[in-house]
Amino acid sequence: VGNSSVLTCPPKSNITMVTWKISPKVGGPCTLGYRADQNKTDRTNCSDSMNWKFRPDRDPALEIRQVGIAHEGNYTCEVVATEGNFHKTYHLIVLVPPRLTLYCDDQGTPVCKAAAGKPAAQVSWVLESNSTPKEEGHDNGTVTVLSKFTAYSTNVTNTTCVVSHPAGNQSKSIAC
Repeated sequence: VGNSSVLTCPPKSNITMVTWKISPKVGGPCTLGYRADQNKTDRTNCSDSMNWKFRPDRDPALEIRQVGIAHEGNYTCEVVATEGNFHKTYHLIVLVPPRLTLYCDDQGTPVCKAAAGKPAAQVSWVLESNSTPKEEGHDNGTVTVLSKFTAYSTNVTNTTCVVSHPAGNQSKSIAC
């Protein structure tokens, strides 16, 4: 999320026409088109964040700027060239890294929170703990995971929370 993404088409010489057919999970479909004989581009219902990466006659790649969850969906490039017709489909899944916070609750128990990640983060502790993480789903598809540290022994002073996620792993330590 937040980065730019470039989706490429099959590279062909003597391109007659290129069409990007975009079906996002949220909102209606959109298309970007290019006709070589008229050297003309066309866009229908596409947001400003989606456009040709370069000139479509040289490289028909699609660039999505500031990728958001709403961009998730299917992206199909159709190339018409003298050698034939070619298709390439992408299924775009957007990862959202969770925001990690670690704090001490009113009982002096460490609490680790991995907020608004997509998909849900895995939360664990460096020292063994018999905690059961709680998950809370949000309307935008992100998930917050909350885990309280429950020590097997009472002489634990410093502990570390580890958050594992496809967008990157994080850890923080605290003494309660």
